[in-house]
Amino acid sequence: MAQANVGSRRAAESLIEQGRVRVNGEVVTLGDKADPEVDVIEVDGERLKIDVETHLYIAINKPKHVLTTNSAQRGDDRRTIRELVPVEGHLFAIGRLDADSDGLVVLTNDGDLAHRLTHPRFQHTKTYRVVVDGLPTQATLDKWQQGVHLEEGKAAPSIVTITKGGTKETVLRVVMTEGKKRQIRRVAAQLGPPVRKLTRIQLGMLQLGDMRPGEWRELTPREVEALKTPASELKQLRQAKAKPVRRSAPQNGDRSEKPHSDKPSRPARKSSGKSSNKPSGARPGTAQQSRPARRNAERSERGKR
Repeated sequence: MAQANVGSRRAAESLIEQGRVRVNGEVVTLGDKADPEVDVIEVDGERLKIDVETHLYIAINKPKHVLTTNSAQRGDDRRTIRELVPVEGHLFAIGRLDADSDGLVVLTNDGDLAHRLTHPRFQHTKTYRVVVDGLPTQATLDKWQQGVHLEEGKAAPSIVTITKGGTKETVLRVVMTEGKKRQIRRVAAQLGPPVRKLTRIQLGMLQLGDMRPGEWRELTPREVEALKTPASELKQLRQAKAKPVRRSAPQNGDRSEKPHSDKPSRPARKSSGKSSNKPSGARPGTAQQSRPARRNAERSERGKR
């Protein structure tokens, strides 16, 4: 449907959910398949004219201050990446970059592949060369790798390693599977030190290579396979994402809590101040006399006699 210029992928999904799309006369649902060369596809009763085209894959080194979009918003006079690639037809961008960053972007008319390589659910890897001011501590790198909280939620784990360190600036290699808006720059600004330069050097296993800024070329079939293949760090990233959060061990002197019981506790007895033990042979209502007291009483009784 995107090839027929009906709209974006999300717009096409909305049309399907509304029951406005039919294939061979039957209303379709999300997930149904159709072959435009064989099947009759209709939207609102009109048959789509779909030109089956050969898939095109183009790699470009996006320069700084160039927008990763097909057309800029009104009033924005910055160049777009499509102006640098004079190819007819709609092209999807695999791996958007903010205007202040440069590096590898792939343009393609293969909408399904673009979706699989950009949606966070599929966890496809992206690798960056990041230059920051100063030398970050290991504690900072650990927090970065674990994922920090941003306004829209916690960032997924990433792999951050130092490739060249110094007191003035440090070069980091960052591998990640998601791409929130300006994520690397925002994380670095939160943890410190800030980003000085950011370049994407790899998508999956496809490398930027020695292409100069603004240069582009079509990918070979082998390079397309490299694009589809995630980097070797993906296994480590998935393990970090699945790892449960460890609770800190109790400190010395902490008392462990007793297990909760549903049985009501018995009320404590009030103390009367008197012993409740009655000796055998004692008469009810009388207190037992001590042994010296009994002797004195016996002597007094003999004296009366």
